[in-house]
Amino acid sequence: MKFAIEHFELNLSTIESFQIIDITDLLKNKIEQSAISHGQLLVSVQHTTTALTINENEERLWKDIQAFYQKLVPASDRYLHNDLHLRDVPENEPENAHSHLISMFLNTNETLGVQEKELRLGTYQSVLFLELDGPRQRKIYCQLMGTTHHL
Repeated sequence: MKFAIEHFELNLSTIESFQIIDITDLLKNKIEQSAISHGQLLVSVQHTTTALTINENEERLWKDIQAFYQKLVPASDRYLHNDLHLRDVPENEPENAHSHLISMFLNTNETLGVQEKELRLGTYQSVLFLELDGPRQRKIYCQLMGTTHHL
């Protein structure tokens, strides 16, 4: 038995301002390519206007999720963070306070079990990436750690 740690990144190009992307298969492919067969996978977003969650891959639910957060934190509300003229910001900086606030209700990382090279998820569970301020190029950092054969 050997303990190992592997690191990898997922790169995503989002196309909508609010978008949900199922990254489960991308993660499963990386686990299959790995020498690690038992352990844990840490998945972590690298942006303050993105999030992760475990939920069902179902289009109508995704629309409900989007509607829920847009009602909870409307982009049209007044936010101090959006006073761009009062901050030192790059050119073309978006007014995105609502995206930052939505991300605080969700997770920035998930830790998932891996057993016999399989991601341990429930029947209807998927790993979902949420873009809250797109479209953009996004990175997801992953760390797979565990043993290279059954304990």
